Amino acid sequence: MTLSDGGGAAASKRGAGPSGTRAFSPFEWMLAGRYLRARRKEGFISVIAGFSFVGIMLGVATLIIVMAVMNGFRKDLFSKILGLNGHVIVMKVGEPFSDYADVRRRVERVPGVQAAIPLIEGQVMVSSAVQATGGLVRGIDEASLRKLPLVWDNVRAGSLEAFDTQRTIAIGQRLANQLRVTAGDTITLVSPRGATTPFGTAPRSKPYTISAVFELGMSEYDRMMVFMPLSEAQRYFSKGDQVDVLEVVVDNPENVDRFSEEIRRVGGPTIQVNDWRHRNETFFTVLEVERNVMFIILSLIVLVAALNIISGLMMLVKDKGRDIAILRTMGATKGAIMRIFLITGASIGVVGTIAGFILGVVFCWNIEAVRQFVAWLTNTQVFDPTVYYLNKLPADIDLKETATIVIMAMVISVLATLYPSWRASKLDPVEALRYE
Repeated sequence: MTLSDGGGAAASKRGAGPSGTRAFSPFEWMLAGRYLRARRKEGFISVIAGFSFVGIMLGVATLIIVMAVMNGFRKDLFSKILGLNGHVIVMKVGEPFSDYADVRRRVERVPGVQAAIPLIEGQVMVSSAVQATGGLVRGIDEASLRKLPLVWDNVRAGSLEAFDTQRTIAIGQRLANQLRVTAGDTITLVSPRGATTPFGTAPRSKPYTISAVFELGMSEYDRMMVFMPLSEAQRYFSKGDQVDVLEVVVDNPENVDRFSEEIRRVGGPTIQVNDWRHRNETFFTVLEVERNVMFIILSLIVLVAALNIISGLMMLVKDKGRDIAILRTMGATKGAIMRIFLITGASIGVVGTIAGFILGVVFCWNIEAVRQFVAWLTNTQVFDPTVYYLNKLPADIDLKETATIVIMAMVISVLATLYPSWRASKLDPVEALRYE
């Protein structure tokens, strides 16, 4: 009988010792903890373990932060675009849209439809005493404007009350800043579609008083948008009793296909229907592709950190060959040896993942303060609203997505420890002691 067999048999009879312990017993956790607290001569191994921990922590935190920013960016743009534009657009084909009031009544009776808003749109040049720029006029009545809280609740100067009864306009904050005007001032609108003369179409120029200045939080809208009473827009663009489109607001924009079919049915054969998905399809597709690619690229950070765990554990197994031989001689099973090193490596990944999760969530909660601090520190504009459309850096933590990131990091960390742990369990005690 060998020493290993005798020790294992004795330990088994006493019901104590390594071979008599259950899986993941305190004995295995104690040894794994001691291996994590490397002595001075194992300092290099400890450094590798530290880099693995930091790598996994930063990888998980970066994934959570980037995906939260991408989600927040999409959510804010989604709310701004759908908060100003209708979810379903109804147009006339082949004839003027003069019976819009009747179509509006029929559409608003469709279950789930909140409002059908008649609109006139036209490109104009907007000029003040000091500046001139392009703008987009939207003719809309006051009742419909009240159904757009994104506009009605974000007036920064003046008022939109009695909007229909005055020959005034409302403009965005950035447009007002560019023209250096505010509520109560007068600006001039110039449209290329004016009166028809024997010499061609003459541009139409007309001054308007600004009744309100709004800020939607989306730079493109705040820089170009001009709201005008619907009746005045019909006169200004020579529309008579017509409108360009009906923009329909529904209670569930994600299920817009169902509403489109019903609106097309009640609208009649001359009605053409489009929805927000088709109008912004390219934009949202680009955002989704970018989001998926960023997830794949940043996941490589976690993978590289997991490879560091493998190299660190392999070096630890080689350094602990004598300890493994003694434990096997005392009766420790191959499974116990494997679990000891599995706990050692997995602890680095699991603790690093938890630390990364906490760091990422805290960073997302304070991301705007961090952005302002970095902008102040570097004296640069970190998040330019003219490029990114939004006025502040958004972050929206998706619980399901964050849980997926955490689980993925933990699984990769545990898988990375399997091979070194298996190699440790296969180490021959006699060979380990001979070459020690």
